Amino acid sequence: MQNLRKISLRKSVGVAVREYPLGKDAVDYLLFVDGKAIGTIEAKAQGLTLSGVETQSRRYTDGFSALPDAKRPKSWLWPERLPFHYITTGDETLFESLRDPRPRTREVFGFHRPEWLRHLAEKSSLRQGIHNMPPLIKDDLRKSQIDAIGGLEASVRDDRPRALVEMTMGGGKTIAAVAHAYRLLSHAGAQRILFLVDRRGLAQQAVDEFTNWQTPEGRKFGELFVVQRLTGPVINEASNVVVTTIQRLYAMLQGNEDFDETREDVSAWELDDSASPQLEVAYQSKVPIETFDYIFIDECHRSIYGRWGQVLDYFDAFQTGLSATPAKQTYGYFSTNVIDGSTKPNVVSRYTHDESVLDGVNVDFKVFRIKTQIGETGSTISGGEWIKLRDKRTRKLRAEQLDEDFEYDAAKVNTAVVAEDQLRTVVRAFKDNLPTMFPGRETVPKTVVFCRDDTHAEDVVKVIREEFAEGSDFARKITYLTGNSQQAIQDFRTDPRFRIAVSVDQISTGTDIKAVECLLFLRNVKSRLLFEQMKGRGVRTIQPADLRAVTGDATAKTHFVLVDAVGVTDSEQAWVAAPPLDREPSIPLTELLGTLAQGVDHDDLLTTVASRLSALAGRLTGDEEAAIKQMTGGEGLRDIARSLVQAVSPERQLDLAHDLAQAAGEPLPAEPTTDEEQALVARYVEKAREQLVHAATEHLADGEVRETILAIQRNAEQVIDRQSVDAVLGAEFVDDGKAKSVVESWEKFVEEHHDEYVALAAHYGQPQKRRLSYDDIKALSLAISVPPHNLTPTRLWEAYAALEKTRVRGSGERKLVDLVSIIRFTTEQADELEPLADLVRLRYDLWLEEQSSAGRSFTPEQRRWLDMVADQIATSLSIEKQDFDEFPFRDRGGLIAAHRAFAGGLDDVLAELNEKLARA
Repeated sequence: MQNLRKISLRKSVGVAVREYPLGKDAVDYLLFVDGKAIGTIEAKAQGLTLSGVETQSRRYTDGFSALPDAKRPKSWLWPERLPFHYITTGDETLFESLRDPRPRTREVFGFHRPEWLRHLAEKSSLRQGIHNMPPLIKDDLRKSQIDAIGGLEASVRDDRPRALVEMTMGGGKTIAAVAHAYRLLSHAGAQRILFLVDRRGLAQQAVDEFTNWQTPEGRKFGELFVVQRLTGPVINEASNVVVTTIQRLYAMLQGNEDFDETREDVSAWELDDSASPQLEVAYQSKVPIETFDYIFIDECHRSIYGRWGQVLDYFDAFQTGLSATPAKQTYGYFSTNVIDGSTKPNVVSRYTHDESVLDGVNVDFKVFRIKTQIGETGSTISGGEWIKLRDKRTRKLRAEQLDEDFEYDAAKVNTAVVAEDQLRTVVRAFKDNLPTMFPGRETVPKTVVFCRDDTHAEDVVKVIREEFAEGSDFARKITYLTGNSQQAIQDFRTDPRFRIAVSVDQISTGTDIKAVECLLFLRNVKSRLLFEQMKGRGVRTIQPADLRAVTGDATAKTHFVLVDAVGVTDSEQAWVAAPPLDREPSIPLTELLGTLAQGVDHDDLLTTVASRLSALAGRLTGDEEAAIKQMTGGEGLRDIARSLVQAVSPERQLDLAHDLAQAAGEPLPAEPTTDEEQALVARYVEKAREQLVHAATEHLADGEVRETILAIQRNAEQVIDRQSVDAVLGAEFVDDGKAKSVVESWEKFVEEHHDEYVALAAHYGQPQKRRLSYDDIKALSLAISVPPHNLTPTRLWEAYAALEKTRVRGSGERKLVDLVSIIRFTTEQADELEPLADLVRLRYDLWLEEQSSAGRSFTPEQRRWLDMVADQIATSLSIEKQDFDEFPFRDRGGLIAAHRAFAGGLDDVLAELNEKLARA
């Protein structure tokens, strides 16, 4: 700050000169940067409404231009105009940039640094650059993501400070945000973007999403931009994307360098801080208000409107909320225009759970209700009985004798009272009914159990292990009090032994575990929004092969089961956000289609049929899909399902009703108030529904189409017979002569063609120096599969097993790579015929022993990577860098995480394992 008489513009990069005369008036402060005038500050009394004095700052621009050339200071950009203007009362500050395409004031927390004003004067800002964006490259983006990106860019072009993307769980919100961030950084002039997550555990997941996203140039996002996960008090000056929690951000603004990281472990969904006072924020020079241009608030929740509100408003940045379950407060916060107080929500795109199910992005769900006597009504402990009392913090037990009867109701179960038999009864009922929920399955599906608190979770884990007669690998607790909860979550994703995860909040929001097929609620949930978040842990689709990798007897994930043991689904309020499409889960598809054909068309029937068709669409073969489309004129099962859901959509019905009424010369009122107007609207809505339902059910009214659909369903499903009792009629090898002819045909092929196929030639040359590829084996397999040979690895294995009983290990369906073992056995390079996976595992164990003998040790994290590499070689004959983009490597962080684990030595390790484990 300087007085005009003592002006010294070279003392600092930025100088504010008091009472500088501009024409007839003097501006309160004239701002200089690098000795040149750049803007003004108009100071007003506290409590004054600033919007009424906005024009006054413009007068100073006119006054500056009216100064004689000889008295006018040098200025930035324009010789006669100043680009930047502030109006402030000390409590409230407005800022205006005349460089913006449509200049208007916006509220800011404080003043920008002089260096930032210089940057705005020299280069295009985000508000300018957004108007020069290239077309969006839509490859690998879903329509919902394309709509979200387009809506967000339109919102920024309109200079709307806040926007909301409403997208269901699993809909791809994060990828949409990454693609949008890429465009802002690459083309719009954004410098740094903040991505706020709900808790620390989700930060690394977000970093991986950003880092590994493939940009349109074919390079990964992390190769083009610096992505920083904030783990300390300093933001990297080179960072382009910063990922953190609002708790850590607040600590930085407080200058708190001793931040307790455990505060980031509790989800804000679990905290009821609505009554807490708002946290005060003061200007922090190390974190200026222009630190971020753009802020993503992932899974935005109520805390941003209350206690933490000032933390976000501190930054002069656009704010975008990403939410699957917005509440009224959410819509209010993300209003169209914050300054004028408009409450119209600026929702730039909306993608519902129903739409995601119909698109095959998510799966639908079914509810299985478990009720127990104590769980519904409570119980009574008789006076005189000895009871145990447990300290909730220490879990220490003490005994006490009751003086009188002790009654408790259902609400106290597992809170004030632990009814051990009630919990055991629920778990036993869950276990006993798994065959009903998942017919034909032996393996317990990946299940998440939601508990009240950490103490409750301890009890649940103990009972589950006892009732299922399993060990600690089978069921584990994952809460924020667990040591390394993120490693436990990763283990749950990839370890086939880990079947049941017992959690309080660590898996309730944001955590992506696609293989989960069952959710067990042992706690009630007061918040509908939290319930939707918890329910979202089961919706994700997964490739059948990836599902079988962790749940061996699963075929495909067509839905998940929500097991309710506490009545969380009893209230209709529970279904406000996203009820299941399948409202009639116990009625078979053949009966549903028959009812529909008879003219019944109530909403529950239509949505249930839509759910069944959508699930069946995920199991169609190419020929079956072609057959359906041929009969319907090009529409698939998902198209029919989508039409059924749209037919019962109130919004779609109302839109069509307006069109019908307009065409009939009876335009409908926007907001009907009288009985006559409401009756008119109801009449046209009913007409609209009739038209929509008639069009949606057109193909299903055709008996041939219905029969084709039912035939496809029968082909896709198996009948589980639990009643018939079988008896052994015989057990012996049959037709050794046929087995001999199979082996002779194979050995003749090997003898005649060993020079033509690399897979054979490698075993006739120098096998120890030749490494086969999967393509080599595939080429050989194709050659022997055609007439006159008609050979497969399984057929050859069975033939050798019939002839060489004592020298063949393993049975059943063989993998393609087992041809390597068959070749080794045929060429007498192996005394026994054993699965290639066993051979690779033996070589791997020997290699580990060699490393240990040589003094080389591996950390537990490195061993996990090495085990996955060995498994990959066992199934594919090699490990390549592109494999790290696939399951299970992808779920552990991909190639970047692997390089980090081996500190730069990964390439040598991969080359060595390829050589040692995959040699011919």
